Formats: sequence, C-alpha cells, structure tokens
Amino acid sequence: MKLDEGDRIMQVAISKPDQDVLLTSAGGQCIRFLISDEIRLFKGRDSTGVRGIRLDDGDQVISMAILDHFEASAEERVAYLKQANALRRSEDAEDIETVADADAEETAVADVALPPERFAAMQAAEQFVLTVSKKGFGKRSSSFEFRTSGRGGKGIVAMVANERNGRLLASFPIAENDQIMLVTDGGQLIRCPVHDIRIAGRNTQGVRIFKTDADERVVSVERITEEEGEEETADNAAAPPSEQDA
Repeated sequence: MKLDEGDRIMQVAISKPDQDVLLTSAGGQCIRFLISDEIRLFKGRDSTGVRGIRLDDGDQVISMAILDHFEASAEERVAYLKQANALRRSEDAEDIETVADADAEETAVADVALPPERFAAMQAAEQFVLTVSKKGFGKRSSSFEFRTSGRGGKGIVAMVANERNGRLLASFPIAENDQIMLVTDGGQLIRCPVHDIRIAGRNTQGVRIFKTDADERVVSVERITEEEGEEETADNAAAPPSEQDA
C-alpha cells in the first residue's frame, strides 16, 4: 500500500464484501461501515486507498476489526438492546451496566416492540466487542451498539477516553468463553476470562481489568480462544516433569 508521509500500516485482515469494518482510534472514536458499499476494489497494491475515519489532530487508529453485517434499523437496535439488557440483568445484575447513548439518532427513535422471531434472529447475530484502555480499563459492548454509517466521518464514541481511562489500546470481537492476556510496559502480565468483564454501553468508561502503577501502561492485549486454552492445558498435562521438578 502506498503511504502518505507520516502514515503507517497498523493492521491487515482478510474480509468478505458482506462484512463490516470497525475502526477505533486512541482518542475513543470509532466508525463501522459495510465493505461492499464503502470500499471499492483497487486495481493494484500500490494505491493509497480511501479514508476510513477522519481523525482529530494527534489521534490515530489503534485497531481494525471485522464484524458480521446485520441489517437492522435504529429503532430495532434500540429495542433489541433494551430487551437484551433487561434479560441479562435478570440473569446476573452485577454484570450489566446500561448507560443511555448520547447519539441523537438513537435517543430520538420511537420505541418499537420486536417480534420474538426478530429478537431471536438479532440475538443469534449479536457479537461483543472488547475495548481496552492503556490504564487497564475495559468493557464488552454489543455489536448492535455500533451503528453502520458511511466511511470517512469522525464516527461515534467507542469508549470514554479520559484521565481515568487513558487513551484506547485495543478493540476487537470476543466470545464469552475466550480469555485475554494483558502485558504492561513494566513487564507485568495478567490473564483473565472474558466473562469476568462487564457488559456495558458503548459511551461508558468500563471497569478496571488490570491495576497499573501510576507511570505504567498496558502495551499489549491478546485474545486466547477457547480452543487455544484447551490445547495449552493439554500440552501442560502431557509435558514430562523437569529435573528441577523431580
């Protein structure tokens, strides 16, 4: 890819035309758009490409995620989130934090009642996006919190990036049975299951995942899938004892 001065490639992913791209910036903004509608197929690798998100001065893209596309109106998304959050709260009140969105489109829509079959279809298509900040705060948010739009805009809030949270470090889809591993620039590491991280609205601060020192920052977040965790457990169980262990 041909780069402008001062620019650099931060991520490459395989995708399909009927999927969405989610771009997230360190300053807490994100934008989601359908690949087939917004990104044309270029003739060669040495093109400059098209603008995905418009960044403020000093901001930069920190992640690109591929999400499955699902056609739903703003009214349907708001109705689904209300019903799904109510259902989750009834199952485990401590794991859900709902905060009203600040987006005019989503706060001004009229209430609609989702038929059971439509709710079931949206529930089956729902993904969760994990967002983590440099000071060790994070949250999971429903993919229906991230509306699709045209590329090239300033986007919407992915997570509040303030003095408490710090700037954002990572944002990617995650499954309930996955684990994550965080590493700091001070050499500290923590591994935790995803289900311990609260589900919260997009325009919120999240919860503490990793307690860092005042001058310490998280520099890497890695997803460990359920299959990878099982393979690791099997490898450890099969490994012969070392001479030191003996």
